[in-house]
Amino acid sequence: MTGEHDNRAGAAMGSGASELAVANEPMSRNPVEIIATERRETGEAPTTTDEGATSTGPIGRILIVEDEGNILEALSFILSRAGWDVRGHGKGSDALEEIARLTPDILVLDVMLPGRTGFEILADLRARPETRNLPVLMLTAKGQTKDRDQAMSLGANGFLTKPFANTELLDVISSLRESAAASGD
Repeated sequence: MTGEHDNRAGAAMGSGASELAVANEPMSRNPVEIIATERRETGEAPTTTDEGATSTGPIGRILIVEDEGNILEALSFILSRAGWDVRGHGKGSDALEEIARLTPDILVLDVMLPGRTGFEILADLRARPETRNLPVLMLTAKGQTKDRDQAMSLGANGFLTKPFANTELLDVISSLRESAAASGD
């Protein structure tokens, strides 16, 4: 089961990574639905590590602000399987309110969103004392150097261009977590 869903998550991301194979048959239930069902049935947030071992709780909370449903679903599945409590939000217009409500440990923020850009949201986050040090990974479909430069100048902690390999995403998230722990945030 793990390989079946992992492969489909990578395919939904559009990843061309060599470690992923595209499944030929449709999924009977989407990964986000499976995770939500597990959480409702047990009353806690069961998670699974890359090795498939179940843990009793999440590593931490990640909020993904991404308006493309297939990308949000794939990211949610990959990060949930790695042990994170993952929440999603699809609009830039009220993303700041959702960030304040959920208080994530890490924010994954798309550049192009309806209502407000990820750049505008990031600038607001860095201006607020309560979110100034929130680790932020920016995502974009445009691989332009100016987007990366703008994100970093506004205070992004990481930047990925879609599509990317699942391992690349997990490596960056792990690095952000380690940096936040080292700085005491």
